[in-house]
Amino acid sequence: MLYERKRLTSLFRALCAAAALCLLTAPMGCKAPSEYRLKADDVANSIIQEKQAAALGQAQEFSIERPSDILRRRLLADQNLPLSSNASLGTDRLEPIDHWPEKDYPKENESSLNPVVLLDNPKQVKMSLMQALQVGAQNSFEYQTLKEDIFQAALDLDLERNEFRNIFVGQVSSLASTNTTGDRTVSGVENSASIGVTRTLENGAELSTALAIDLANLLTMGGASSFGITGDASIAIPLLRGSGKHIVREPLTQAERNVVYAIYDFERFKQTFAVEVAQGYLGVLRQLDSVRNAETNYRSVIDSARRSRWLADAGRLSEVQVDQAVQNELRARQSWIRAMESFKGTLDSFKNLLGLPPDAQIELDRAELEQLVAPASEMIADIVQQDEAEPNKAPAPAGAPVELPPPTTKDAGPLEMNEPDAVRLALDNRYDLQVAQGGVYDAQRAVVVAADALRAELTLLGAAAIGEGRSIGSATDDDGELRFDKGVYSALFTLDLPLERTAERNAYRNSYISLERAVRNVQILEDRIKLSVRQRLRDLLESRESLKIQAKSVLLAEKRVKSTEFFLQAGRGQIQIRDLLDAQNDLLSAQNALTLAAVNYRIAELQLQSDMGLLKIDEKGLWREYSPKEVANARK
Repeated sequence: MLYERKRLTSLFRALCAAAALCLLTAPMGCKAPSEYRLKADDVANSIIQEKQAAALGQAQEFSIERPSDILRRRLLADQNLPLSSNASLGTDRLEPIDHWPEKDYPKENESSLNPVVLLDNPKQVKMSLMQALQVGAQNSFEYQTLKEDIFQAALDLDLERNEFRNIFVGQVSSLASTNTTGDRTVSGVENSASIGVTRTLENGAELSTALAIDLANLLTMGGASSFGITGDASIAIPLLRGSGKHIVREPLTQAERNVVYAIYDFERFKQTFAVEVAQGYLGVLRQLDSVRNAETNYRSVIDSARRSRWLADAGRLSEVQVDQAVQNELRARQSWIRAMESFKGTLDSFKNLLGLPPDAQIELDRAELEQLVAPASEMIADIVQQDEAEPNKAPAPAGAPVELPPPTTKDAGPLEMNEPDAVRLALDNRYDLQVAQGGVYDAQRAVVVAADALRAELTLLGAAAIGEGRSIGSATDDDGELRFDKGVYSALFTLDLPLERTAERNAYRNSYISLERAVRNVQILEDRIKLSVRQRLRDLLESRESLKIQAKSVLLAEKRVKSTEFFLQAGRGQIQIRDLLDAQNDLLSAQNALTLAAVNYRIAELQLQSDMGLLKIDEKGLWREYSPKEVANARK
């Protein structure tokens, strides 16, 4: 009975010791997966805020969590659109699988942003251009992907920073064994716990220390026990290859810069995306205006065909001219149908650009287009007023020298600036050019790192071990002690001569090729920027002149239609139905061209600002346009 009591007492001591060691080496306990996720979010967001302030001059609101009530999801639900699975609605609608780590994540979350206006029909929405920009920022797939790229780059940076932090490692083990091979059966429990820390310094030195505790208990042979403790420390210092702060920190340096590059890429994308949204939005409205013009023309052509039939019955037109009118009516109908179907396709493409379902019911605000075309109406009114003021202005005599007046800057918009100034602004502000220029510096550092790899490798190693460990076999010994006078100390130099460096040699040569390519990338992008800026300025001038020309064309076409209808009804022999049909077709073309010129001018303004890197986009997707006057006043 006494033997069994001692045996149970020893087992209890062993278990208590093991539990104590567990608590000692793991003071924080085990964390839930959600804590790790939230910690990663905090770290990444902190890095992003830091790099935004450095790269952009200010930190912006940033989150990769998409609201559950984004317009895409609302449209799918409210308009009862077909779905392939719950994945169509978002990750928070997925059925949890077995062993899912966080039962309440992803979870539904609402957004404070609701940039849509409901129509009388709650299943249809109407949006302005500014609302479309916000919808795109929330719903665009590419928009979200680039935000996640920034987040992942921040996590990569955190991982590289972790290489220079103290890395703690803890381990606990408990071994129970029974040995029956000898004369006596020996049973025992061996409990071990260790805790260590390693750290890499910026000069390449690697430090490592560890402390281990053993507790060996015999469950037989009187239940003897012994306590052991050991300490170890080591250091490795590179003296040639791999040494130096610039070499050791290179992965960290590149990770720091990669976060900035990701931010620049996202800012550049926001600029181009905003222009694409505006171009798509106005393109849909322009196509809708074409449908309206085609419809008006179709009605007019039907009326002309009926009138030709009436005139033919009265003997004032031939049947040939009636057939021409009917054929034109058929062509007008086909043009009207083509315009409607083209409008639907353009609208579907625009919805896809915003990240909305193509089959969703969306309506755009036609007032946006009317504001663009309003200056054209003013031009037409000015032309009419000018003609009325000079009704009998004598034309130039036949044979007189013809002078071609070049376009002027009299009515130029605020963005029709001097070409060298526009190019300089672009070279100073384009984010993608800054990324390309950063790539040159990265390639230069890569040459330095590749050259370092060609050197010999000389490493100083140092190690120290003190104390005594215990196992079941030494459970009857006295407890171990940490005595520095009985430690084991060693130092070692290792030299790896650079006799074989074929791979390193090739890498070094390739690093120069990469540098040349990085330089060429800057040159290519610089030329592209200059080409695009110059072309945008030409587009502005051409669109402005086209606006004037088409305004006159619309006025002349309207006069032709009215006068041709009048002369045809009056029975003037020299006027035929074909003249009226041609006038109507020319009016339709002039109206569409007028709208196109107005849209093109506005798009060219936005594209020029984007190409110069001056179209600022906030976290909601809204833009702030560049104003040369405001900049000039600020400089004063």
